[in-house]
Amino acid sequence: MITPQDSEAATTPLPPLSSADAGAVPGGPQGSAPGPGATAPSSGAPGIPAAAAASAAAGQKSKRSAPPEVKTSSIPKPPLNLLLTLLHLAALGVVGFTITAVLLALMGTGIGMLVIGVGLVLLAALVYALYGIAWFETFRVGGLYGLHVSAPQWQQRRAPGFKGWFTSMVRQAVDGRMWRAVANFAIASALGAAMLGLVQGFVQAFVSVFRTFNVWWQPGIIGMLLCAAGIVGLALLHRLISVAIIGSTATEAELTETARLSARQREGAVRAADVERTRIERDLHDGVQPRLVSVGMTLGLAQEKIDTDPQAAKLLVAEAHTSTKAAITELRQLARGIYASVLDDRGLDAALSALAARSHIPVHLDVRLTDRCSRDAEAAVYFAIAESLTNAAKHSRASEARVVVRMREDGPTQAPQLWARVEDNGIGGARVTPGGGLDGIMNRVLAAGGTTRLDSPNGGPTTLEVSVPCAS
Repeated sequence: MITPQDSEAATTPLPPLSSADAGAVPGGPQGSAPGPGATAPSSGAPGIPAAAAASAAAGQKSKRSAPPEVKTSSIPKPPLNLLLTLLHLAALGVVGFTITAVLLALMGTGIGMLVIGVGLVLLAALVYALYGIAWFETFRVGGLYGLHVSAPQWQQRRAPGFKGWFTSMVRQAVDGRMWRAVANFAIASALGAAMLGLVQGFVQAFVSVFRTFNVWWQPGIIGMLLCAAGIVGLALLHRLISVAIIGSTATEAELTETARLSARQREGAVRAADVERTRIERDLHDGVQPRLVSVGMTLGLAQEKIDTDPQAAKLLVAEAHTSTKAAITELRQLARGIYASVLDDRGLDAALSALAARSHIPVHLDVRLTDRCSRDAEAAVYFAIAESLTNAAKHSRASEARVVVRMREDGPTQAPQLWARVEDNGIGGARVTPGGGLDGIMNRVLAAGGTTRLDSPNGGPTTLEVSVPCAS
């Protein structure tokens, strides 16, 4: 739940939307009208009249925008790719052996001076240098051949102080991915040196053509062809080796990251289900159960008075009837909190319109969706927005809120993402507490494969951003 600071703070109007969120549509700078919540401010009552809610929900329309153009990674064509490979090999042939010699000298000096302590500093510098070379080599090969690679991860500290630093350095020193990238750098340097030798041979063969032009079998031309074939062969060999080493490493890292994210999603789903179960139990115990007990007691009193005082019994039955209708209303609200059926019937836009109409504070709603997403994605975003508006009304002392929903295409695969931002002008200071409302939001979004970002400085405003894969 949102835990505001104890000090009083005056609420301030929400700032205008940025151009990135407002979009460029005809009719105004923001391209949208305030949502239904803005037209029906709350007066502190549990809800707003049904007619006003229906009118506001019907008046809210989804804003449509053209889908952004999908970006694809540009891979050089074969002739240009071959030329770039030759340039890479030439550069590595010039500097590669120099860097390798420096690293070997640093390692030998560090091992030799380890007994006096200075060697530890030199070996630590060696590990940092090897990590830098691995980082450079990974992105060099990825950019050259269009591979989707990720940066090598530095081993994090697992304990504070020198012990934590030393253990992280040792684990980094034996990291297989780093060493595979370094090995590829060394192989590429050797191939580059060999290519430079063939280039020199090609130049000498070209010069010899003018000296032996009377020889019928033209040894200079044959030498040029052999050197050119060797140069092209080295370039192809470099591609084969680099893609095999860096590509397999990138695939392994991607699978590891996928497994880690899957484990986090399962953990988030379990936590979200536990928080939801606790909420349902609390709502039943604190709301519906006492009301039903009161109905039973009232009907019992009416039964006792039905013969002696029929008028009083009739009043008790009427009171029980009123309490029963209130209990039914609470059960409906509880069921709506488990899953909003309007999501299946009319989609996220209509569900958010109804949600904004029921809000206790005015809500400016701006929804622009080009298509429907999966049920899990829409449910995760819907309940994140619902919980945020509830927290804004109950805890942050906000006077208004703004909800922005967009369809975006982010990430290396340009997969559609359902993105939403909820902002209120309350006093801020929101913190994630285990079992609270924000914890439930993050667990639910994490279970759907999405991400959340909370920004709530003291004094406000509070902003929550949610991004969920549309196909989750």
